Amino acid sequence: MTHPFMEDLSAALVAERISVLRFNFSYAEEGRRRPDPTRRLLAVAASALAAGQAEAAGLPLFAGGKSMGGRMISILAAGEHAAGRPTARPPHVAGLVFFGFPLHPPGRRGTARADHLARVPCPMLFHQGTRDRLADLTLLRPVLDRLGAKASLHVVEGADHSFQTLKRMGRDPAEVLGDLARETAAWAAKATKATP
Repeated sequence: MTHPFMEDLSAALVAERISVLRFNFSYAEEGRRRPDPTRRLLAVAASALAAGQAEAAGLPLFAGGKSMGGRMISILAAGEHAAGRPTARPPHVAGLVFFGFPLHPPGRRGTARADHLARVPCPMLFHQGTRDRLADLTLLRPVLDRLGAKASLHVVEGADHSFQTLKRMGRDPAEVLGDLARETAAWAAKATKATP
């Protein structure tokens, strides 16, 4: 959660009047490179989501994250856990925001990681770069089309999975993060108005 991307993105979101709660998965907290088993990842994500609900104190709560963090939150929102069996959906989530949804491993195109998204009950915003090796847009777009009005896609031209753009594009990283934050704020405002 102290990676420069996470700190800079959080600052950009705060500049758009969006409070941010960041958390580390256990493996990252312990300095390990290999991610924990899915059930442990989900337990940590559920704990962070509960903390966010407590902090929100009646304000609209949007959840999500960068890459795997967003995917784990979406699995929780779909009411599933590691074995794919139903569990209680987290209450009061107004929407999910993904900063680089990891649709597939690099070089292994597929959409199975998105199967649970059809069971997510709230609106979802997907920020994706055109050079993201973990989400081929020709695969992601049909997935989102099947989700209908529940899914919104914000494409960042020339960006990779970390939203780094090619130097020849002349885009400052802070400008890219500012755009992500503004798009998120505008989408969240619409999603909040649409929620009964």
